[in-house]
Amino acid sequence: MDREVDERKDKQTEQQEGSVIERIAENAENIEVPESLRPEAVERRLEKSRRERLHRRRKKWRTVCSAAAACVCVLIGIASAQNGWFTGKNRGKLSIGIDTEYAAAQSSPGKIVSAKDYDEVYAYIKEERKAQEEQLNERAESVSKSTNESAVESASDLAGQPYAGQGEQPAANSGYSDTNVREAAVGEGDIVKTDGKNLYILEGQNVQIVSIEGEKMVQTASIRMDKEKTAYELYVEGNSLLIAYSVSGYADGAVLSDEAYVNSDTYNTEYREYTAIDIYDVSIPSAPKLLDTFSQSGSFYTMRVSDGYVYLLSNFYADIAAGREEIEAYIPKIRGENIESSKILLPQYKRGTQYTVLSAFAIAEPSGKTDSIAVFGSVGTCYVSRENIYICEGYYNAQEETVTQTCIRKIGYQDGVLEAKGQTKIDGTLNDSFSIDEYEGNLRLVTTVSPVGNSVAPLARSGETAAAESGFKESNSLYVLDENLEIIGEIHDLAREEQIYSARFIGKTGYFVTYRQTDPLFSVDLSDPSKPQIIGELKIPGFSEYLHPFGEGKLLGIGMDVDETGTVTNGVKLSMFDISDAADVKEVQKYVLEDMYSTDVAYNYKAALISEELNLIGFTAYGQRQTFYMFSYDNEKGFTMRFSRELLGYGEARGIYSDSRFYLVAGNTVEVYTLDTFDKIDDIVL
Repeated sequence: MDREVDERKDKQTEQQEGSVIERIAENAENIEVPESLRPEAVERRLEKSRRERLHRRRKKWRTVCSAAAACVCVLIGIASAQNGWFTGKNRGKLSIGIDTEYAAAQSSPGKIVSAKDYDEVYAYIKEERKAQEEQLNERAESVSKSTNESAVESASDLAGQPYAGQGEQPAANSGYSDTNVREAAVGEGDIVKTDGKNLYILEGQNVQIVSIEGEKMVQTASIRMDKEKTAYELYVEGNSLLIAYSVSGYADGAVLSDEAYVNSDTYNTEYREYTAIDIYDVSIPSAPKLLDTFSQSGSFYTMRVSDGYVYLLSNFYADIAAGREEIEAYIPKIRGENIESSKILLPQYKRGTQYTVLSAFAIAEPSGKTDSIAVFGSVGTCYVSRENIYICEGYYNAQEETVTQTCIRKIGYQDGVLEAKGQTKIDGTLNDSFSIDEYEGNLRLVTTVSPVGNSVAPLARSGETAAAESGFKESNSLYVLDENLEIIGEIHDLAREEQIYSARFIGKTGYFVTYRQTDPLFSVDLSDPSKPQIIGELKIPGFSEYLHPFGEGKLLGIGMDVDETGTVTNGVKLSMFDISDAADVKEVQKYVLEDMYSTDVAYNYKAALISEELNLIGFTAYGQRQTFYMFSYDNEKGFTMRFSRELLGYGEARGIYSDSRFYLVAGNTVEVYTLDTFDKIDDIVL
């Protein structure tokens, strides 16, 4: 996400925690705070983190979702383990106001319970508030005793799970490329789209429509978004253009821009965020016409399109300080109306702070029949197969369990109808959405299983420290679940003291990469789901962050090249693996981009342009400058750099093709090149 989105998330988190910060102040007023945890020191670290996010210098060494939120948790002594990001296995025995009969039912795989009424939902809110207050009181003194200056940095490093995984290029669309998607045949939005005749470009607050039918590009229309809207993605289908965005405002109806929000005297008033999709008719591209708008509570997370229906997901944060009658503060809305309690799916633990709000509507008739579900508890990684949507929440409870876990909720979808199908809980957490995959009715997952502790701010403790204290070493697990989410096959204790960096399931074989000093690429035989077997392990220096099938018997890896000691990074590495024999995988070619130290595809699969048919591998890398690269591959010659273009600043860039031309879109500039020789033809500034 860009800087504005990151800052909005930071502000939202700070506001939710506002009521408990005062309590910490009361309890800790006589406690001397270590220098490294004083507000000015934390603010310096926050500012540094914001600048790093702005420059897209994101590295998978320790990916974060919100460094600001993590630092706040360390400062005020909140164990993030207890607020929903990482919570633990319950089995009906939580010590905080738990209904053991209810919890036992909830922890049974295959059963999801809907809320009876809003009172039942509010009971979860109260339990969350009570738990946080108790922890704040108990641990304020522990915070003051923590003199490890690296605590804030470690929390920033370890907080949260990345949302993005690796994707796959959909089938070619009559001579033009489409977004690199997570699941074939399931459409996704992006910042640039084409229908072969026009480019649709999300640039800041504007959506630009550029005709590419003639010799020269022509800007034919511009849709200007209101300043209070933050646009995220576009989607084009037929004559319809969809624009997904979020709007921030207040309970009294006032809507403020980011700048006004920061400077407003009403900073502590009730803050709301809504996600919406505007549907435009672009049958005449030079005159787009707004047809309808669909909205729901929460910040935009993602969208999927299948068989003419849109599936919109947003994250709604409940205000745990709200009173029972303040329904709007803890119940999400769909089209301005509170979602029915029967559509709220309760978590497997009797506490909750966040929802994943999921709605479906037809592109052709957005005002027609819709369906919605709100998955309550926490938020996390989402994976959408061709038939089901899986909401996966990191679950961490140091009081009950010794390892991290993941709660999985399964929602079926077809023709705009949503159905809660089942849930379960497994050990370990997912690296990204590509660590989970559905195949022939079964769900395959690889997780990293990490130790947890019960001391203050567990996220500030390194895995090695926690492991040393508990005697448990970080490892990895593989699971196969049936359609009822029952475990039918599993492997444990894989690659001890390492963590998963990337994964790819291809038919009845799975591949995943772990890393500590070398890059073990494991291959798993899944032909018998009840008896998965590790059949290969290739160890090479460095690691792959992105895996992508590239023709028969080949697997492309993009990651980092590291020396034999695992301590010196040489640059971005492209690897081609021969997987024709899954039991004997070989790295047959590699190419290192020296002085480049990160790539967009490491955290956003949509940033890749990969076409086996045209022999193209395109992506953006970062060093002293941001550069877009295009490679081709030959079995004998290996990787060949076909094209490179330094880009101004640090921001999202996309490469797409249409017919015999290649288009490079970066910021408000579009450049066009011949696809065979990459000679420049034209450019346009929007």
